[in-house]
Amino acid sequence: MEYLKTAEYAARQAGDLLTKRFTRELKIEKKGRINLVTDADRASEELIKRIISETYPEHSFLAEEGTGTKSGSPYLWVVDPLDGTTNFAHGLPIWCVSIGLLKDREIIAGCVYNPNLDECFTAERGSGACLNGHPIAVSTTQTLDDALLATGFPYDIRESPLDNLSQFASFAKSARAVRRAGAAALDLAYTACGRFDGFWEFKLSPWDIAAGILLIEEAGGQATSYSGDQYDIYQGELLASNGKIHNAMIEILRNTLG
Repeated sequence: MEYLKTAEYAARQAGDLLTKRFTRELKIEKKGRINLVTDADRASEELIKRIISETYPEHSFLAEEGTGTKSGSPYLWVVDPLDGTTNFAHGLPIWCVSIGLLKDREIIAGCVYNPNLDECFTAERGSGACLNGHPIAVSTTQTLDDALLATGFPYDIRESPLDNLSQFASFAKSARAVRRAGAAALDLAYTACGRFDGFWEFKLSPWDIAAGILLIEEAGGQATSYSGDQYDIYQGELLASNGKIHNAMIEILRNTLG
C-alpha cells in the first residue's frame, strides 16, 4: 500500500530529526501543569505534514501540536510527532513517532517508529502487522496471572479523581507485573508484538492510539472500550490485549470503575 509507504517514510524522517535533537538543549513549554511540548515536537510535526501533504495534498490532517486541515476528503492522517515528550525532555530514550490513516473513520494504515532501537511497526487493514518488515503476532499468554501489562496516567492526575490509580493498583495485584513507560503508541506496538500482553488507559487522544489500534488488530489481538464495546478513538478510552486475557481485564475495570 502506497499510503503505508508514505507513513513509514515520514515516520523515519521525523525519527531522524528527533534523534539529532535528543539530549540537546530544548525549548520546552507547558500545555498544562505536567504536559510538555518542545520545539522538537513542532519541528517533527511540520516535517511529517510537509511529506504527507506533498504526496496527498487533498487529504485531511490532524496532529497533536495543533496542525490540522480539513479538505472534505474521506482520508484523515492522525499524527503524534513525538509520543513520549516528557521522556524525551528528560533524556529518557522511550519515545516514538506515530502515524495513522483513517478512511471514513476506519483505520486503514498505521506506523509506529522507535528510532532509539530502529524498530518500525507497520500495519495495513487486512494485511497483517510487521516489525521491520517481519510479521508479528500478539502473545499467547492465557491468564491475567501470567500477564505483563502496560498503562499510563492522564495529564490531569493532580486535579481529577479519574486518575487510573485504583485500576493500576488492582491490575498490579492481579497480573504478573504492570509497566508505565510513558508512550502509549509504543505500549500498543509492544502489545502487538507480544512484549506486553495487555494495555489499558483513558483520556487518550486520537493521535496516541490510531496507529497502535491497527497494529493490535492486525497482529491478532483485540481492541475495545473498557466495557468490551467498539472503541472510538475520539472517546479516549482503550483496552487492548492479546484477546485471551481481554475478558479478565474487562472484569477488573468493571469492578474498579463501579
